[in-house]
Amino acid sequence: MTRSVLISGAGIAGPALAYWLGRHGFRPTVVEVAPALRQGGQAVDFRGEAHLTVLERMGLLPALCRVQTGGSPMRFVDERGRTLLDLPAEFAGGEIEVLRGDLARMLHEHSAPCAEYVFGDSIAALTETPSGVRADFHSGISRDFDLVIGADGLHSTVRRLAFGPEENHVSHLGYYAATWQLPNTLGLSRGSVGYNVPGRLAAAGADHRDPARAGAFFVFAAPELTYDRRDTEQQKRLVHDAFSGLGWEVPRLLASLDQAPDLYFDSISRADVNTWSTGRVCLVGDAACGATIGGMGTGTAVVAAYVLAGELARAQGDHRAAFARYESRLRGYAEGCRTGGDRTGKFLAPATLTGIRLRNTLLSRRLLLNGMLKLGERVSSTVALPDYQVDHSRVGR
Repeated sequence: MTRSVLISGAGIAGPALAYWLGRHGFRPTVVEVAPALRQGGQAVDFRGEAHLTVLERMGLLPALCRVQTGGSPMRFVDERGRTLLDLPAEFAGGEIEVLRGDLARMLHEHSAPCAEYVFGDSIAALTETPSGVRADFHSGISRDFDLVIGADGLHSTVRRLAFGPEENHVSHLGYYAATWQLPNTLGLSRGSVGYNVPGRLAAAGADHRDPARAGAFFVFAAPELTYDRRDTEQQKRLVHDAFSGLGWEVPRLLASLDQAPDLYFDSISRADVNTWSTGRVCLVGDAACGATIGGMGTGTAVVAAYVLAGELARAQGDHRAAFARYESRLRGYAEGCRTGGDRTGKFLAPATLTGIRLRNTLLSRRLLLNGMLKLGERVSSTVALPDYQVDHSRVGR
C-alpha cells in the first residue's frame, strides 16, 4: 500500500491533508519554502454544513470557536467619512471567522505528531519512477516518495513542474490586492471601514486582539502587471502609484506602507486545471481550483484534504482510482464555491461611480442581503461527505 506522501505547502490545505493522511496510516512529509510557519494574515471564514462537519471530525471546532474574531462588519464611507453602506459581520465572516495565522498554527500542531515538516526548502524537480516519484529539492537533497501532492496555492510549484506553466492554468481577473499591518492611528474599533473611487478600494480594519494595531486592505483594477513577486519595494511602489492623490485617509495609510515590514501583494486570479492529477502527482486546494479572494478557498481546502486522504485510504494503494474518485466528488463543489471569487474585485472596487452607487443601494436592502448569505451557505454545503473510517489511536487530539 502507498505510504510515503510529499506535500508541498504548509499553509492550510497541506497541514489539513497531513493530519488526515496520518490518521489513515500514511507517512506525510510537508515541505514549505518559508523558514517558519507563516504568522498573521487576514481573517478567513467557514460557513455551511460541509466546512463545519470536517472541522468537527478533526476535533478543531471547539478550539477555533475560542479564537474566532466574532466576524468583521464592513462600512463604506465617502471622502468625508460619512457612512454609505453598512454590512453585518456575517456577510464576510461566515459562521466562524478566525485569523489565518491562528488556523495555520492549529493545523500544524494537530498534524505535527504524524507528519515530518521541512521548512526553508522547496521542490526543484519531480521525476516519476516505476515505483514512485523522486523529488529534488533546492537544498540539494533528493528523496523518493510514493506520491506527491501540491497544496501550495495559486502559484503552485508542483502544478508548474507536473502540469505545465502557470499561465496555462491561472487567469487574471482584472484586480490586485494588498494587505499590511499598521498602528491603529485611525482609532478603528470592531470591523473595517473602506473608501471607494472607481476601480479602487482603500480600507483599514481593527485588530480584534490588539486595539493598538490595524490592518490595511487595498484593491485596485489593473491589467496583468509584470513585477518580481519577491521584490516587496517594487510592490509597494505599485500600490503607491495606484492610490496616489486620493482623499479620505488614503495618504496616512500609504505612509504606513513605507514602514510596513510585511506586505501581501497579489493579483486576484482563478486557477483552472483540466484534471487534478497526473501519474502519482495530485493537486489540492487553491492549486487545483481556487481564487485569490472570495472563493471560499479555506473551507474548500479543508474539505478537499479530508476527501483526498479518505479516498487514498479506501483505495488501498491504487492512487489512480483514489485520485479519480477524489476529483469526481470535489470538482463540481470546488468550482461552485470558487465562482464567488470571480466577482470579488468588481464588488469591492466597482469600475464606475454608477457601479459603486448600485452596490451600496442594493446591499442596503436587508432582504437581498439575507438572500446572498443563505446562497453562500447552500453553495458551501453542496457536497456529500463520506464518513471515512480512521484509526483514532494514531494521533492524539
